[in-house]
Amino acid sequence: MVELTKDLKAEEFKEYYFLKEDLKDFCRSEGLKVSGSKEDLENRIIHYLSTGEELDEPTIKQFSNESKTEIALDSRLGENFKCSEDKRAFFEKEIGPGFKFKVKFQKWLKSNPDKTYREAIEAYHEIQNSKEKTKIDKQFQYNQYIRDFFEDNGDKSLDDAIKCWKYKKSLKGHNRYEKSDLRGLL
Repeated sequence: MVELTKDLKAEEFKEYYFLKEDLKDFCRSEGLKVSGSKEDLENRIIHYLSTGEELDEPTIKQFSNESKTEIALDSRLGENFKCSEDKRAFFEKEIGPGFKFKVKFQKWLKSNPDKTYREAIEAYHEIQNSKEKTKIDKQFQYNQYIRDFFEDNGDKSLDDAIKCWKYKKSLKGHNRYEKSDLRGLL
């Protein structure tokens, strides 16, 4: 695995997989912002490695005094839905202790601001009963790799999958599963 330093070329950086924590550590050591998604960090680092300068990013104001209103079944979800503790408590009360803010449900909540919490609960149950696999977003390469590994190797263990993942991410190039990754088990 290549080491992430300020001497690394941006093009070479793009060819390797780095954990989000490694990206944050690099940003801290270079005085760059450490907030945001993994993709934000990668873009910040690519810009820094290319120019030697910090990426000029707009400042987003955080409002900590978010007004808390009583949530009812007929309340609207609203724009910019946030999966907060009060909303988790509401859904747990209505759905049961097994409730989780899974990705597919979060996306539904954010894309349906005019729907009610009652409709959200119906959607939650439909999503839970759906056999359709959730698309794994780009930043979750590890999860996609593990899913693809098991689709091709149902007889192998999670330890085997992790060994192959570690082997794969040490190589240049993409991090998608390939049959040849089984070399990591040798």
